[in-house]
Amino acid sequence: MKYPIENTELALFRGVGRYGIPQIEPETDIPIDKLVWIPFNFAMSAKDCSKKGVHFFIHDYQFERVWNDPDRYIQILQKFGAVVSPDFSMYVDHPEAVQIFNHYKRHWLAAYWQMHGIKVIPSIGWVEEKSYEWCFDGEPKNSIIAISSLGLMQDPEVKKTFEKGCKKALDELNPSKILWYGKPIECIEGRNATIIKPFYKSLEERKNNEQRRK
Repeated sequence: MKYPIENTELALFRGVGRYGIPQIEPETDIPIDKLVWIPFNFAMSAKDCSKKGVHFFIHDYQFERVWNDPDRYIQILQKFGAVVSPDFSMYVDHPEAVQIFNHYKRHWLAAYWQMHGIKVIPSIGWVEEKSYEWCFDGEPKNSIIAISSLGLMQDPEVKKTFEKGCKKALDELNPSKILWYGKPIECIEGRNATIIKPFYKSLEERKNNEQRRK
């Protein structure tokens, strides 16, 4: 079955803020430090799913399908211990309307998954300072959140914007725990953060360890 791109035939959520962003309900009891975190593109073939969590810190083209056909993936994601909301990209050079729509998409899917009993951790994203007007709409406070620094630490200006936005996010949301993907930064020091490495690095380490055992 094909749905309208906005998925309005499946669900309409009472949104918050100027743009009616669906609210993500808080999760505080997920053992994020005990789950094995895998990217969505490995979810279909995963075993022992209840002991794993799924994240979407990968290229958008690898998970756009969860938006285009949401019901197809519900039963798959229900098997996992937790799922991070999709990290649809919000690029600085994109029109603000596109940035806001990608924020809406991640929240609509998160709310839809929660409606189906899936434990969802919101991935928090922002662009430049102007995006603070809407980029935290619908995010839970005093809850577990996820943030990725992947690909944002090389360029000094991009890093500066990212660090400023991260501090703003932590001040706004006061998270109980942080699932951090990638290289950590100073503003999460002293907070209850679980650092997970990019998946390809974990695979490389596993491969190297296996070679040493031979």
